[in-house]
Amino acid sequence: MRDFFIVGLTGQTGAGKSTVARFFEQEGFVVIDADKLAHKIMEKGSLTLKLTAAVFGDDILFDDGTLNRQKLAQKAFSSKENTNLLNEITHPRILAETVKLCKAYSEKGQKYILIDAPLLFEGCFDVLCDTVVCVTASKEVRLERLRKRDGLSTEKLLERMNAQHDEEYYIQRSDYLVSN
Repeated sequence: MRDFFIVGLTGQTGAGKSTVARFFEQEGFVVIDADKLAHKIMEKGSLTLKLTAAVFGDDILFDDGTLNRQKLAQKAFSSKENTNLLNEITHPRILAETVKLCKAYSEKGQKYILIDAPLLFEGCFDVLCDTVVCVTASKEVRLERLRKRDGLSTEKLLERMNAQHDEEYYIQRSDYLVSN
């Protein structure tokens, strides 16, 4: 039996997961941000980046060998198949990093951990969690937040939003719901 408690936090893009994560952090939880781990595993020269370039093409790399996130997003979110392919490459590696961090935090005496993962269920992060919280917001609210945050066109944002499951998918699999 482990001596720490893990909460999974999920929901659609733009729902407000980061805001909810900050509340948990204020209450003493350490936050593991799966999006930040995704950036880490795609650093220049990493095995994950090399594999991703082999699958999606070297044009997803800048001349200096770093990831061109915009180019990868164009390719990865152009179809469900491509989105799934990217997830198959990245999810196991992000999950492995998450497990390492949970172990390290536990060894330091941390009792409460929050895993902020938009793709909590798809990446099997939920198997680590004692409970799962889903954050929801209307499509219009999410679109406006994303427009301000990412500065992308409505078309590109809708493409990304439509690549995700609908709200009900997250609600049905979660223990708690935060309507944001």
